[in-house]
Formats: sequence, C-alpha cells, structure tokens
Amino acid sequence: MHVGADELAAGLGYIRESPTDAGTLDLIVRRPALGEREVLEEGQLDLAVGLVGDTWSVRPSSSTPDGSPHPEAQLNIMNARVAQLVAGSVDRWPLAGDQLYVDFDLSTQHLPAGSRLAVGDAVIEITAKPHRGCKKFTERFGAEATRFINTGPGIALNLRGRNARVVQPGTIRRGDHVTRLS
Repeated sequence: MHVGADELAAGLGYIRESPTDAGTLDLIVRRPALGEREVLEEGQLDLAVGLVGDTWSVRPSSSTPDGSPHPEAQLNIMNARVAQLVAGSVDRWPLAGDQLYVDFDLSTQHLPAGSRLAVGDAVIEITAKPHRGCKKFTERFGAEATRFINTGPGIALNLRGRNARVVQPGTIRRGDHVTRLS
C-alpha cells in the first residue's frame, strides 16, 4: 500500500521542522550486493570505499565516462522523516537504497554543496550531484511519492536525499549526533 498525495502533503510541515544544527543518525544501511540490505548498529566510513562493506566502490555508474563509481555519490543520505512518511515502518526504510537516514534538514538552503557534517567520528561533505527518485523508488513507494519528492518543495528540500563523500574517516553509530560544521 502506497501513501497518497494528500497524506504526503500533510507530512510536509513535519519534515520542514527537521533539526538544522544538531540532529541524529537514525539508521545505517549497508548494501552488500545488488538488492540486498543490512541494517547496522555501527559502521565505518572510509575515504576510498565510503561505508565499509557497501558496494558503492564496485558498482558501475552511468554518470561517469568510464562507468566507474561516481565520486560525488559515495554516500546517499535521506531525511528520516521523509523515509517514515513514504515507507512507514523503519523496517521498510532500507528499500529506498540510501546508507544513512538522518533526522536533519537536508535542504539546499540549509546545506549547499560543500557543506560538511560531523557524524560520529567521521566527517562527510555534501556534493553537488543531485539525488532524485527513480524507477525503483516508484516501484517500492508509488508514483505519488516519487512525484512528491521530485517536484516543487520536494526538490528544494531534497526530500529524496543528498549525495555525499567521506572527508574524514571514522566510526558511526545509530543514534550518533549529526552536526553541521562551520
């Protein structure tokens, strides 16, 4: 059962109330193989491979000339409030395909490309590469959810999430603080 347009619109206010200075890391998800998800209590962020054990570093990308993994999409981050709205139960959040689910404002106004976030012992940097809903997102959460995240306020607020890269390796744990660095 997918969430309808009215319910999605009604949830926008709650999403807009996401923390802007200090939030939390609500879920860590590793993708060990195509279509597989592992929910972690603790993970390691690495400069070369992103989330250790995730397949980003070996996945081909249609966004690079040689098909190598896109360096600006090492990590995918989604607002946990959006995940809750479109997916419902936290057990369904990993279907979105992101690695980090945060209770934090991911809007372009709040986090322009180049912004850095401290997460646990690590630091990540928001990149300029857009993160948008795709065919798989539509299959899992419905056309209304994809339309919601890919149009109007959904784009400005980056409801589908953000791409990032690791700039300081470290350990991250579920429940860690997420803090914007100046």
